[in-house]
Amino acid sequence: MKKYHLNTNCLHAGYSPENGGPRVLPVYQSTTFRYESSEQMARLFDLDESGYFYTRLQNPTNDAVAAKIAVLEGGVGAVLTSSGQAASFYSIFNIASAGDHIIASSALYGGTYNLFSVTMKKLGFDFTFVSPDISAAELNSLFKHNTKAVFAESLSNPSLVVLDIERFADCAHAHGVPLIVDNTFPTPVNCRPFEFGADIVTHSTTKYMDGHATSVGGAIVDSGNFDWTQNDKFPGLTTPDESYHGITYAERFGKGAYSTKLVSQLMRDLGSVPSPHNSFLLNLGLETLHLRMERHCANALTVAKWLENHDKVSWVNYPGLESGKYYSLAQKYFPNGAGGVVSFGVKGGRAAASAFMDGLKLASIATHVADCRTCVLHPAGTTHRQLTSAQLDECGVPADMLRLSVGLEYAEDIIGDIKQALDKI
Repeated sequence: MKKYHLNTNCLHAGYSPENGGPRVLPVYQSTTFRYESSEQMARLFDLDESGYFYTRLQNPTNDAVAAKIAVLEGGVGAVLTSSGQAASFYSIFNIASAGDHIIASSALYGGTYNLFSVTMKKLGFDFTFVSPDISAAELNSLFKHNTKAVFAESLSNPSLVVLDIERFADCAHAHGVPLIVDNTFPTPVNCRPFEFGADIVTHSTTKYMDGHATSVGGAIVDSGNFDWTQNDKFPGLTTPDESYHGITYAERFGKGAYSTKLVSQLMRDLGSVPSPHNSFLLNLGLETLHLRMERHCANALTVAKWLENHDKVSWVNYPGLESGKYYSLAQKYFPNGAGGVVSFGVKGGRAAASAFMDGLKLASIATHVADCRTCVLHPAGTTHRQLTSAQLDECGVPADMLRLSVGLEYAEDIIGDIKQALDKI
């Protein structure tokens, strides 16, 4: 098959209509699929044959969209989940279990931090949180015999720390474990972590991939590059699965072992599958992802430069600003743009931040980020509200931080709205 540019793949990858078939990906809104032979159904359940029989495991609409995302990221396979949180959980649970150790960046979305530090801790997982700016020597010293993965965000939400993917990948591989990267904010349009050594990529497709705030969802993409058989750390992939008559995933499915196990075992037992209609809407978003990200990045850079020069703004953080701490890393990992999110502080602290938000007219105060409409949020008081002051510091979320998700509106209209809100405080 001819290799097309990523922009073309946003439109065409994952689904090829047959002669006389529907040009737009159909919605297979069905829980079940009919067969004429009980023997064939048995082969499906034994993983001896590929096909559809129950949407909790696989569905043609879901699979087509997953295939598109895999192509965009440069992976060998992908699995859609019902949310980004589910994607984060499954990405680790697929290769680790109670008693295992995971190293994670501390600069994470608040929900992910809570998932790891509270809920998965209750399940017996041991997490060590590290600064994304940690040196290779310090990072290497934290690995244990039972460390199973390293997890980080390519561009952290909401602190906008740019991960040195190559450094983290090199350390993970030196200890025989994969690097899992949440690539939600950059999307594959702006960053392709597999090209820098990452092994698994996750997404909250709810954000830029959907782009219109219509559908909650997630995705896990496998690069196919990690050798699960190099050591004895991953028995779930390298030893027989008795729940499937002794199948060994790495042996039977090769580069597709990780994603096959995820579907066959975790989706079978835990679910968290998206509805086909949500996947249909996600696909519509993906078709314009390359266009939207270009405008998001351009608008965000324009707004960030304007904020830098306003006397009521105490600080601005945007990786695309030359004055920013992570500018050089952003140029390396995000050559097409640093995303559409800007964080900043307003002089006067939390009270001034609240007054600013209340004064906005065009932008919305919303518990969301990364869609076509500009929205703003106070992370310390919402998405990261459950964290202690010490944990907020660790995540890089100061009390006065405002997270501005710059939309697709005319840039001067966005700036005008910010200006009139600042004028009121």
